[in-house]
Amino acid sequence: MDYNVYLLATDPNNPCRDIIHSRDTRLKIRVFCLSEEQFNPDSNEIQLYGYAQKKLYAFETINIVAEDALDVVSAIQWYAEYIDFPEMEILPDDPRPGQHVAM
Repeated sequence: MDYNVYLLATDPNNPCRDIIHSRDTRLKIRVFCLSEEQFNPDSNEIQLYGYAQKKLYAFETINIVAEDALDVVSAIQWYAEYIDFPEMEILPDDPRPGQHVAM
């Protein structure tokens, strides 16, 4: 069984602005802390959401290609482990009231 290796790029000026990179594919995922910043989903990308320690995160792919789409969830699971919250539930829709899914 093959396992992807993920790397994390952090912004020293914004602790909520991480980017998850796959070492072996072109997959990149931008992380947003929804309690601290605006998030406008890109209809051409995949968005998933998750709560960790009462903080809501949005995860959005960057220039996703079809062959990398199946690895998005495993990359987010890796990030959840990284932030010491492995039990993060990954949600397909924005759970905030009044938020709509982009079609």
